[in-house]
Amino acid sequence: MIKHVMCAALLAAGAGAAGLAQSPQERAEARLAEFAPTGETRTCIATHRIRHITPIDDRRWMVELRGGETWLNEVSRGCFGASSPFSYLQYRVPGGQLCRGEIIQVKDQSTRMTRGACGLGDYQQLERAQTDAADTGA
Repeated sequence: MIKHVMCAALLAAGAGAAGLAQSPQERAEARLAEFAPTGETRTCIATHRIRHITPIDDRRWMVELRGGETWLNEVSRGCFGASSPFSYLQYRVPGGQLCRGEIIQVKDQSTRMTRGACGLGDYQQLERAQTDAADTGA
């Protein structure tokens, strides 16, 4: 089974003029700051549960599941071009799970050539971080 996951330029979309001035590293850190780790980890996730895989940089990917769960995967050595809006992810899995060690290819949207490849790490569950407004009751 081959799966294609389009990499959306969600970080830049709607970021406004201030967001466009941020470096890719600053955008990635800002995205991660929206979440807090729960401490739960998994080695595999069922592919039928995956709604989106969004690289926030070439090394860290947000995996959104149907039902609202969010997981973070830190891939080995990074995947060149994964966070580019002109790339998509492709993977083949023999079963119905995407597990630690599976190889993901980063493909160029126009040429369909491989730009990079990397192995998945463990999945770390994330939850939405509390905002200051929620903490103060505002």
